[in-house]
Amino acid sequence: MDAMQLANSLPMWLACGTAVLLVVFQAVIFTKKAMDAAPKVGLTNDQVKRAMKSSALTSLGPSVVILSGMLSLLVSVGGPMAWMRLSFIGSVMFESIAAGIGTASAGVQLGVDEMTTFAFTMAVWTMILGSIGWIIVSTLTADKMEKVQNRMAGGNSALVGVISGAAMVGAFGGMVSQKLVAVDKSALSCVLGGVFMAILLYVSGKFKISWLKEWNLTIAILVAMVITALV
Repeated sequence: MDAMQLANSLPMWLACGTAVLLVVFQAVIFTKKAMDAAPKVGLTNDQVKRAMKSSALTSLGPSVVILSGMLSLLVSVGGPMAWMRLSFIGSVMFESIAAGIGTASAGVQLGVDEMTTFAFTMAVWTMILGSIGWIIVSTLTADKMEKVQNRMAGGNSALVGVISGAAMVGAFGGMVSQKLVAVDKSALSCVLGGVFMAILLYVSGKFKISWLKEWNLTIAILVAMVITALV
């Protein structure tokens, strides 16, 4: 059995499919708990439905990006592993880099040399072990984050939102800055995405187009991707 036969074998589909089913199960449980908790915090059914609709639409843009990355991983590590890894982590950048490091340790350049069973095994182990730290840290600290936030905010509930927003801006800013300094197509894609997002936010706010607000992120990502690909 060669590497790709192993990567796309039935045992791999069963093993990876079990992991993906766990993610789906968690999503169903979280959704049910959120809907049960909604009335307790004063949310109406209409507000819950609008929040779910907005979240689903907003997720389309990033999902398309992940799908494009999944296509490249399909060729290198097979369908089951690509499906499972991006269902768990969702980071195309990490998975591609991790797979490349794993195969390189076995003397195989990802996407250039022919994949071997040993190189495929090393890629799988690198992708899994490289991200297991996130799972351990989140498992041990998730229930303590509310206390940390409140202590950092000094009891000011409004400041908690500011700190969370600043952390998110910092995280995305750090990732984007790495692309901008490269001054290549990745930088162009980042700039275009930012420009189109600013335009869409202005238009949807100025003319009070509620449905456009829900599609802003998806439209900005897709337009930036298409233009960058055509350049």
